[in-house]
Amino acid sequence: MADILILHGWGSCAKNWRKVKDTLEKEEHKVFLPDLPGFGESSALVRLWSMDDYIDWVRNFCLNNNLSQFVLLGHSFGGGIAAKYALKFPKELKKLILVDAAIIRVKDPGKEVMAKIAKIIKTFSFLPFYSFIRRAFYKFMVKSDYPDTEGVMRETYLKAVRTDISGTISSISCPTLLIWGEKDDITPLKDAYLIKERIKGAKLEILPDIRHNPQSENPELLVQTIVKHI
Repeated sequence: MADILILHGWGSCAKNWRKVKDTLEKEEHKVFLPDLPGFGESSALVRLWSMDDYIDWVRNFCLNNNLSQFVLLGHSFGGGIAAKYALKFPKELKKLILVDAAIIRVKDPGKEVMAKIAKIIKTFSFLPFYSFIRRAFYKFMVKSDYPDTEGVMRETYLKAVRTDISGTISSISCPTLLIWGEKDDITPLKDAYLIKERIKGAKLEILPDIRHNPQSENPELLVQTIVKHI
């Protein structure tokens, strides 16, 4: 039996991982599944948060729940937090599990082109259906949660997507498992191979026909993969 802390992704919340939690608990693991600040039923942020703010929050959560020598699982944005936590508190973790983790934030020529298109679209803001076009563009072309955020959450989102920790993950020392959707088009499979190459001893499990959200696309397969390695 293991203690498992799950950190959900951006725009998600604890309830989206409920089936994974319930299934893991049937396997006699103890699962901690909080809403990260600013998401789900947690309090709204009143100021911009950095990744370090989230690390501090997770640390306090662990201390308040007597979590030590536990499995830390992070998905997407939560994966970035989990990786940074592993760098800062390596002795606290029994295992690090990164699921379609948003860790590599390097400049992409394709995204720069999308940014230019976004500026062009903005010139049509006078049109009555502008909001619909803008939201569809970001959702389906840029693959971004940007239009769904506002205020300090938008500032926090922008700060998060500009935080690249790929240059430091080679210092992660705890046993690491990468779980990736074969067809992930948000954090592509090439990111998984790069992360595996940089984290010594990391193992990679590729989930066939899965995109970015295995917790909803095939939670049973996700749990089977987790259980196999803990």
